[in-house]
Amino acid sequence: MAHWLIKSEPFKYSWDQFVKDKQTFWDGVRNYAARNNLRDMKKGDEVFFYHSNEGLEIVGIAKVVKEAYQDPTTDEDAWVVVDFKPVRKLKKPVTLAQMKTDKRLANMDLLRLGRLSVGKVTDAEWDVVLELAGE
Repeated sequence: MAHWLIKSEPFKYSWDQFVKDKQTFWDGVRNYAARNNLRDMKKGDEVFFYHSNEGLEIVGIAKVVKEAYQDPTTDEDAWVVVDFKPVRKLKKPVTLAQMKTDKRLANMDLLRLGRLSVGKVTDAEWDVVLELAGE
């Protein structure tokens, strides 16, 4: 199983809305590296849900429930979506500031490739974030 991180601006799509919806497809990705990460996701993979721009924190864990398929919001074949469902809210959100000060996360996509909306998370990074969340 692989681990990932997806970003959303809370005013556009928040964790609370995600929980209310019970499932969603992740659309609007228009970056090739992020798109490739969506394509690499497998059913059952775990995903951190990160509030970007405001909040700047990982707030929950989601799971891939349907692998990549054509993005229904565009006719362009290049773009895909993945279906996610929420698993649980973290005990404590993990802020970007916390992650930046933890040397174990120095190579995390979120920190190295700040504008990337869908990033990889190594098993070691996953464990560190869970530790910071009090999990």
